[in-house]
Amino acid sequence: MQRVKGASVSVEGKEIASIGKGALLLAGIGKDDDPGSVLNMALKISKMRIFEDENGRMNLDLKQVKGKVLSVPQFTLFADTKKGNRPGFDDAAEPGVAENLWKKFNEFLRQEDIAVEEGAFGLHMDVKLINDGPVTFVLDQSKEG
Repeated sequence: MQRVKGASVSVEGKEIASIGKGALLLAGIGKDDDPGSVLNMALKISKMRIFEDENGRMNLDLKQVKGKVLSVPQFTLFADTKKGNRPGFDDAAEPGVAENLWKKFNEFLRQEDIAVEEGAFGLHMDVKLINDGPVTFVLDQSKEG
């Protein structure tokens, strides 16, 4: 999750999604994820206070700053790099399952009154962003309470 001043996704040179102020989410779906885990992550993200208030403290969430989300599917987040030089992706969910859960994740965010733009599942994307801060958080469902 990256706090951004702006972000966009292009496929084959054509911009397919963009946001201004908000959050760029690089979303990895793993073998152990299910509708409940993606719901929990969406709820966590919707309430994360990562935007500055009038005193410069991170006290505001996406809704309070009228921020949007750009959700980009990224299976490479599940890369296993322990052995050799070629990453393995055994911990990533199968593509059909991953796409379905990623779409559910985005819908759960929308149900929290957050505007969501989407990247393209399974396609090569060019992602541009202006990271605000920089402020970046790694959220791992297996480590969330």
